[in-house]
Order: sequence, then structure tokens, then C-alpha cells
Amino acid sequence: MKKIVAINCSPRVNWNTWQMVNAAAEGAKAEGAEVGLINLYRLDNIHGCMSCFACKRKPNEGKCVFPDGLKDVLEKIRNADGLIIGSPNYIGDVSAAFKELYERLVFQSLTYNKENPRYPFTRIPVLFIMTSNASEEFYGRFFYDEMVKRYQAGLDSSVGNTKVLLATNTLQVKDYSRYNWTMFDAKAKQERHENVFPEDLKKSYSLGSEMVKETW
Repeated sequence: MKKIVAINCSPRVNWNTWQMVNAAAEGAKAEGAEVGLINLYRLDNIHGCMSCFACKRKPNEGKCVFPDGLKDVLEKIRNADGLIIGSPNYIGDVSAAFKELYERLVFQSLTYNKENPRYPFTRIPVLFIMTSNASEEFYGRFFYDEMVKRYQAGLDSSVGNTKVLLATNTLQVKDYSRYNWTMFDAKAKQERHENVFPEDLKKSYSLGSEMVKETW
């Protein structure tokens, strides 16, 4: 049975990013995979890379050993057959928790050796999901697309072949009338959430299923 790790890097549970990650997880489960769903913001005491360089020395070459809440997550990814990871777009970047995990995940793989730049590891398929209140046009206009490609490249090199799925122009809150957010059309946001977001969830489910069936 294949093991898939699914990680929600949003502080909000049951909202857009979580739903997208969970949909992909359900798709993987439908193909018989064992899926572990992790809500990163629910973990205690997590940190970005501490620059201890233990992952560059024997006996821990290629393995982050810093003893915090991410240590077990990194170990689960190392032993998985696939990774589903989702982050909201926060001010044109990933969430802080995503970045902490990303630093640790990528840095442990680097050898700083010209001949063999990466420690040997089993490559696994990755699905990188990003949700955003911003519409898709913002990705080109404000270089969000370059940001996504940068993280995709890092995951490609340090974990495995990475596919990207975007869910844009999402619903941020249930009741927009509670806020003086004049730049949004609350009715249009709600209609999109009801008509378009379900299609995004279907795409996520399909890619979760594909990850198990075909291992891209």
C-alpha cells in the first residue's frame, strides 16, 4: 500500500487550502493509498532551518535532526510514496509555516559538493497546491507566477517531480458585511465559491488519485 503525506500549511482548518489538500487526499485514498493528513499550524514548536549543519555531517548526512515539531513531519515525507502540500498565498508568498518546512526539506538535501550536489534520496511525486483571494490575473501582473515556479523548482530538486494546482479568487470569509472591504464584490465572490471552487476541488481529487495510479 502506498503512503501519501498530505500537509495543510494554512492556519485555517476546513477552509480553502485545507479543503483542496483534503480533496487530493481523498483522491489518493480512493486508489487504496494510506494517507496521513497534517495541519502544520496545529503542531507545537516548529522552526525554520537553524543552520546547525548537522545534516551535512555523519551520521546524519541528508537528514534534518533538529528536535522540534517538524522532525517527525520530515521523517514521514522521507518514508512516503507521495507528498501533497498546500499553502495559501499570503502577501504574494507562501505561509510562514510552509516556508519553515520548505527550508528544512530543501536544505537537508544539499551536499555543497560540486560533483554530487544532492544527497541520494528516493524521489516521490509532489502536488503543490496554492489558494489565493487574488484572481489568476494577479499571478502574472505581480509576479506571483514566478514565486510559484520558484517553490516548484525547489520541491522538484529536493523531493520529486512537482505538479502545481492553483485555486484563485477564493472566498475569504463567510460574511463580507462584517468588514469594510469595498474592493470586493461579495455576491460575485460567493457565486464563484459555489460554482468554480467545487471544480477546483474536483481537480485536486483527480490529481491525488493520479499520484497513486501513475506516480508522475
